[in-house]
Amino acid sequence: MARINLIDSFQEFKDAENIDRPTLMKVMEDVFKTLIRKKYGSDECFDVIVNDQKGDLEIFRRRTIVDDGDIYNTLTEIEYSDAIKIEPDYQVGEELYEEVDIQKEFGRRAILAGKQTLAARIGDLKKNILIKKYEDRIGEIVSGEVYQVWKKEVLLLDEEGNEMILPKSEQIPTDYFKKGETIRGVVRKVELKNGQAVIIVSRTSPVFLEKLLEIEVPEIFDGLIVVRKIVRDPGERAKVAVESYDDRIDPVGACVGMKGSRIHGIVRELKNENIDVINWTNNIQLLIQRSLTPARISSMDIDQEGKHASVFLKPDQVSLAIGRRGVNIKLACELTGYELDVFRDNEGEEDEFDIDLDEFSDEIEGWVIDELKRVGCDTARSVLELTEVELERRTDLEKETIAEVKRILAEEFKKE
Repeated sequence: MARINLIDSFQEFKDAENIDRPTLMKVMEDVFKTLIRKKYGSDECFDVIVNDQKGDLEIFRRRTIVDDGDIYNTLTEIEYSDAIKIEPDYQVGEELYEEVDIQKEFGRRAILAGKQTLAARIGDLKKNILIKKYEDRIGEIVSGEVYQVWKKEVLLLDEEGNEMILPKSEQIPTDYFKKGETIRGVVRKVELKNGQAVIIVSRTSPVFLEKLLEIEVPEIFDGLIVVRKIVRDPGERAKVAVESYDDRIDPVGACVGMKGSRIHGIVRELKNENIDVINWTNNIQLLIQRSLTPARISSMDIDQEGKHASVFLKPDQVSLAIGRRGVNIKLACELTGYELDVFRDNEGEEDEFDIDLDEFSDEIEGWVIDELKRVGCDTARSVLELTEVELERRTDLEKETIAEVKRILAEEFKKE
C-alpha cells in the first residue's frame, strides 16, 4: 500500500470554514513529516504529496545514485547496483525518486497515530478560527437557537452550529427560554476552558441596548446621533444619554420614534424594561435634572470637587426620583458620575410642624437614619407619611425596625 487515504480527515478539514488550501496542505505534510523524522531521523530527502481532490497522501524519497562501495549516507544515497534494480536506465550521479510504501515502512500503528494527530491538529485549527471569528465580533449582536436550558446557563447554537453560552448572570431576570427558540444577545467575551473555546453571550450588557438602538434608529447607525452613555438595571430600567451632531435632529425624538414606534420594539426585547432617553449635556446641573426623569427637581446644591449633589424635590416627586427599589436614583448616579442625595423641599409648608430625623439620633441608630435618608425620608413626617409596607419595600430595613422607628416618631408628635 504505497499511499493512504485520508478522505475522512480531509473532508473534516474542508468543512471547517475559512481554512484555506495552503494551510490544509501544510498541516497534513507536517503531520507525516513528523512520522518520517521519527523513522529515518530526517525528512530532508522526502516529499509528501497530498491529492487535493481525493484526499490521498503519497510520500516520495529522493536519493543520489553513487558508485558501488562509495556510499556514505544511506539516507540520501543509493548504490548503482541497487538503483538499476528499480529502473535499468539510471546512471551514476542521477537522482532516484522512489515512492515509499507507507503501510510497509511505517506500520499500521504509526499511520493510525498520524491520522489521530491530524484530527487533533484540525480540531485546534477549528478552535482557533472560532476564537478569532468571535473575538472580532465582541460587542456585536448575535442570534442563537436555544439547544439546552440548564439552571445556571443556556446553551445556544449559531447558524453554523457553534456553541454559545448565555449564563444566568447575563440573562434579564424575567427571561424565560424554551428549546428551539431563537434569541438575541451581544457577544461579551471569548475564553478558553479546558482547551475548548467558550463564547459568552449577554443580554444584560449596556452594549446590547446600544446595538439594539443602532438597529432601530438609522440616525445612530449613520453617526448623526451618538450614544454618550448607557446605564441599566436589566429588566427594570435603563437610561440612555444621546447627543445629535445635527442641530436639525432631535436625538430623543429620533430614538423614541413616532408614538414610541422605535423604542417599543427594544422595550419588548428587553422584557418591558423602562427606557429613559435623555439629551446629553456638559452642564452637570442640567444633566442631573434630566437623569432623574421622570421626577421634577425644585433645586439642587452641587459640590463639583466632591462629585456630590443634594437634590430637593416636592414631596410628591421624591418617590419618582428614587424609583422602585431605588433603581432610578442609582442609575442617575451612574449616568452622571455624581453621588446624589434626595431631600424633600418643604418650602411653603413651614406652618406644618416637622422634626429633622437627626434629632432622634439618641433613640434611633445612625445607620437606620442614613437608610431612611437614602430613600428621601429626612424628616419625621416624611417617614410617617409612608406605610410600613412601602418603607420595607424601599429600604433595607426589617419590618420590626420600621415599626419601632414609626412608634418613636409618632410618640414625639403626641408630646408636641
